[in-house]
Amino acid sequence: MSFQTPGDTGPARPGLPLTGQRRRLALSGLKGQVARGRDFTRQALADWNWPAGQDPHGQSTADDVLLVVSELLANACLHAGGPHELVLTASADGLRVEVLDGDSTVPVLRSPYEPGRPGGHGLHIVQKLADRWGVTPVQGGKSVWLEFAAGRLSA
Repeated sequence: MSFQTPGDTGPARPGLPLTGQRRRLALSGLKGQVARGRDFTRQALADWNWPAGQDPHGQSTADDVLLVVSELLANACLHAGGPHELVLTASADGLRVEVLDGDSTVPVLRSPYEPGRPGGHGLHIVQKLADRWGVTPVQGGKSVWLEFAAGRLSA
């Protein structure tokens, strides 16, 4: 696990350094990767005072973040030989989550989407809950990433 502070991103919020912060969790070869990643993310959100933004139904945006982190990590386990690393980048603009794996195959939304059919829901959940998501090729694999705007994470 490591912490870094990227370039200046604007005004600080309580718990978040002025320059933002990047946290990395190495996951290669570990057991319980999904649970470890979820716990790592939960702690980071708490440290950054981003635990409580809620939608009209009382659902916490932090819960949405934890769900999509779990989905990305589970997809990497099921389809890409396991995640290598989880990277969280917080700034005044919001939160970026990246899951890096060693498979260059780009994930695709299952179509047609069948809500009652088991499996194939992960990327649909990510698409519905995150503000943006995508895939970036990296050396030796890919990064599946998503972003949440800061306003959704405000306490």
